[in-house]
Amino acid sequence: MSLTAKKVQSLIKDGTPGRYSDGNGLYLKIPRKGAPYWMHRYTLAGKRRELTLDRCEVLSLADARLKAAEAQKAIRGGVDPVEERRREEQILIHTVRELFEDWYHDLEKRLKHPRIPKRIFEKEVAPSIGHQALENVTPMDVRGIIRKVASSGRPAIANDTLMYLKQLFNHAIKLGLLTYNPAAAFSVNDAGGIEKSRDRALTVEEIHQVFQIFRDNRESFTRDNYLACALLLVLGVRKTELTEAQWSEFDLQGKRWNLSGERSKTGRGIAIPLPPQAVRWLEECRRQSYKSVNHQNRLSPRPA
Repeated sequence: MSLTAKKVQSLIKDGTPGRYSDGNGLYLKIPRKGAPYWMHRYTLAGKRRELTLDRCEVLSLADARLKAAEAQKAIRGGVDPVEERRREEQILIHTVRELFEDWYHDLEKRLKHPRIPKRIFEKEVAPSIGHQALENVTPMDVRGIIRKVASSGRPAIANDTLMYLKQLFNHAIKLGLLTYNPAAAFSVNDAGGIEKSRDRALTVEEIHQVFQIFRDNRESFTRDNYLACALLLVLGVRKTELTEAQWSEFDLQGKRWNLSGERSKTGRGIAIPLPPQAVRWLEECRRQSYKSVNHQNRLSPRPA
């Protein structure tokens, strides 16, 4: 039975992982992690192949059918769309940044939070080797990147950076763009070391001291940053959960923050109670956000 646009929306909203046929080899694929996408299955030379067409949010059912029909026409002419795409990608991918952009397309489909590797790439990797040709990247380049991150006092980020570099260059090997991985020989001992759980928290006196320093340096440490740090401390949430929050999530009258499962790390919605001082700070943030056209729907605090 063919799909309908309404049925597609219903399946996506339900979110049950699976493969749903539209006929003629076209399938709606809802993965366990990542965004739903369209896929075309076919057989060529006795081999079963799968061609990813695009994510459902950018490709409608009608357009997916057209793309599948185009692929089927090419197959009848003896052209393998998967192999053809690989050849085209090899022509387009020359630099580390171009490789990341290709890899990120896969991350968006299978990861719930693909922005994490993207943020690490943009901040830690791209400034050093983003413009560099793939074949020119050396282990010395990799060592320089992870050492720089580790020396900045962020061992966990150094380990994550190394992990994503390994995965990134493995992607290049998979595409036939490289024959070896310049990050492969490194371990966590070369980056941030084995991570240990923290066993120390700030004392009340230390908290008073750091916030006094914030107040003494108002010119460089803005009120937005001050409020963000105060809210993070009182609410115990992750930084991005706060800074990317929408005002629609907050019920200030009911003193409640409804953090959706789409934005929480666990994937489950959380009802966070708001103490009186947090409500006052949020009301101040909202007044500040109304002064900015770009942030009227979102909290304005941006901790440095």
